[in-house]
Amino acid sequence: MGLLICEAAVRKEISDETDRETGRTKQISSVPIHLSIYSPNVVNLTLIDLPGLTKVAVEGQPDSIVHDIENMARSFIEKPNCIILAISPANQDLATSDAIKISREVDPTGEGTFGVLTKIDLMDKGTNAVDELKVGVT
Repeated sequence: MGLLICEAAVRKEISDETDRETGRTKQISSVPIHLSIYSPNVVNLTLIDLPGLTKVAVEGQPDSIVHDIENMARSFIEKPNCIILAISPANQDLATSDAIKISREVDPTGEGTFGVLTKIDLMDKGTNAVDELKVGVT
């Protein structure tokens, strides 16, 4: 139960800090939120949660949002010691995944990239996630 309370507190702090920075709008900010979480049972690691890539600005966002987010993502994932988590929903064609496209541009060998599939429960009936993951793997 303690972990759930801690997780809820972390989520709330991130949400509150985001609201303070963006004024509760649908804007993004390049100002990072720094949270330090300590445990004697884990290695030192910096995690950077970037906004998801988008193709269209929603109401309240500037038309430049698509490029702003991509440029922000690139500024972090182009660093040589970065491990990229290329997250794609399983109910969309992986061949058109922006996350995979950008990670391949930055990390052509794929040595520093992990693909992550989300929303497996929304895949078309009869589709096998393992088969989808094997596509393009040599």
